[in-house]
Amino acid sequence: MAEESESKPTSTLESVMDKISEKIHPRDSSPSSSSDSDSDGEKPASPSSVEAKIYRLLGREKPLHQVLGGGKPADVLLWRNKKISAGVLGAVTAVWVLFELVEYHLLTLVCHILILAISVMFLWSNSRTFIKKTRPHIPEVHFPEEPFLQVASALTMEINYTFSVLHDIASGRDLKKFLLVIAGLWILSIVGSSCNFLTLFYIAFVLLHTVPVIYEKYEDKVDPFAEKAVIELKKQYAVFDAKVLCKIPKVPLKAKKV
Repeated sequence: MAEESESKPTSTLESVMDKISEKIHPRDSSPSSSSDSDSDGEKPASPSSVEAKIYRLLGREKPLHQVLGGGKPADVLLWRNKKISAGVLGAVTAVWVLFELVEYHLLTLVCHILILAISVMFLWSNSRTFIKKTRPHIPEVHFPEEPFLQVASALTMEINYTFSVLHDIASGRDLKKFLLVIAGLWILSIVGSSCNFLTLFYIAFVLLHTVPVIYEKYEDKVDPFAEKAVIELKKQYAVFDAKVLCKIPKVPLKAKKV
């Protein structure tokens, strides 16, 4: 009986120790699990860092829709609504065909449209009075001033900015911009000698309605080629700068006397 009484406390102590050890072991393993969870939480951050290093054309960081200004103009250029985009492109194509291929003149077209509109309204109003009915109400047309003022202010800002850039280039402050502007104007003069302004405007309009949507569809394939092209152009420019541009003497600008 004494042995049984001694064995009972020992068994109870062992069971208590086992329970304590079972409770302690999960706590000991918790740091490893937390470290695993931390390591798991750190793993998804790597794709974002990789995506941040992906080269985008023209160094853009925003989506193409936002680069184009967003809103309805960007929706038209990116063919979000195919009916509106096709309608705009079709209308501009019809105008180009009318003036370029048919050789219709703008003043003649405006006069013919006005003649047709005035004649139809005149005959319609007189026919209603002839059959003893009231004359039709022809609404008066008034253009609001605010949109025209906004367009004029925007054009004024752009023209002033262009003149300021040309002033900086002409003053000899940036040789790189000077060469780029000269090359661009020379290419534009060659293109202008082969086609008139209307055809040039139509080509630019068609490119605006086709290039962005194609680029948005295949940007993952276009951007690597663009990155290689930019790197190669930078190498060629560095060689040109070292062999030619650095040898051109720079005249310091004289400070204006106050």
